Amino acid sequence: MNIKKCALHTAVAMACGLGAQLANAGATISFGEDKYISAGFGFITSYNSVEDASNNGRDRSNDFALDSARLYLSGSFNKYIKGMLNTEKSGGGSDVGSNIEVIDANVQFQLTPEVAIWAGRFLSPSDRANMAGPYYSMGGGYWANIASRYGWNGGVIGRDEGVAVVTSFLEDHLAVSFGAFEGDKTFRFSGVGAQGESPAVKDKLMYAGRVQYNFWDAEPGYYGTGNYFGAKDILSIGVAGRVKKDGAVATTGAIGDYTSYSVDFLLEKKDVGPGTFSAEAAYYYYDTDNVFLAEQGKAYSAGLGYLFNDPVGWGKIMPIVRYQKFDADGLTTAGSVNTRTGADTKRFEVGANYVIAPYNSVITATYGKTDTPTTSSDNFFKLALQMQF
Repeated sequence: MNIKKCALHTAVAMACGLGAQLANAGATISFGEDKYISAGFGFITSYNSVEDASNNGRDRSNDFALDSARLYLSGSFNKYIKGMLNTEKSGGGSDVGSNIEVIDANVQFQLTPEVAIWAGRFLSPSDRANMAGPYYSMGGGYWANIASRYGWNGGVIGRDEGVAVVTSFLEDHLAVSFGAFEGDKTFRFSGVGAQGESPAVKDKLMYAGRVQYNFWDAEPGYYGTGNYFGAKDILSIGVAGRVKKDGAVATTGAIGDYTSYSVDFLLEKKDVGPGTFSAEAAYYYYDTDNVFLAEQGKAYSAGLGYLFNDPVGWGKIMPIVRYQKFDADGLTTAGSVNTRTGADTKRFEVGANYVIAPYNSVITATYGKTDTPTTSSDNFFKLALQMQF
């Protein structure tokens, strides 16, 4: 099976259980029927200007950043056994040294056309934003990390070591996945408490699942996308959840269970006037048994987009607007002492994508502001370039 750089073959790759994130491999070496090795790479780089973020604390910052850099490898023994190995610059998009870490290393056993078993390190069943990731969102390396917290904070960019059953029914209109995972890095970057499992608690697994139904066009495959850029008509609702007993452990000795669930919605309709209209929304609930109030609460996200059919130069124009809010139950100060007080984090942004090739070449410009419990109304301008080969 050859994996090409186009939206149609992206869908084909997803149907084969490889997922959208492998659909852009730039080179494929075939060894016979259903035997191949594919390789590719991608990156997201950006210019950022943030109010009062310069070193003197008064002027705007002016920074170029490499937000993400990934290598993609995939292979196939036959039509029943396939695998992937993907890497990312360390820190989940932040500049933590110059190391490369493995984000995907797994095998997929396709038992029947409807049932597959995934094993290794991969995305545990979760919300659409996490399953799509920054390369397959509404464009421009968008991270929904304020609302979709596990994709940024948990595991290795949302990945965990484990095993999952991935199924689809009703001609790929109904997708159900469930698995057991290590789940020992739930708060990897938030800094609220101990990372890994404490010797004071039992070694419990994290269980995660997702159910999704598509009313219009089907969405085959496991790894998903947040926008089809006019390739499909989508009306989808998904429900996801994860739980780990003794999954929240503070340095003070407090221990609690970790539970989260989400509901997400995606609508995308072609031929709405001169283009394609898209709308997305999601609700999240996080519970840490009051161990980490800064990571406990409700979250919301929403986005609108409109892709014009007629190209302008190399690509098409897509205005977008996005909003996120995490309504935390409180603040967690040094030593993991909880303070029960309002701790909202909000981000609003408006801008446009210049879509040269969906997923593979997108330029995004956005202007917005972020409000946190300690900082209010820091407006920002971001210009991002996303490329995959």
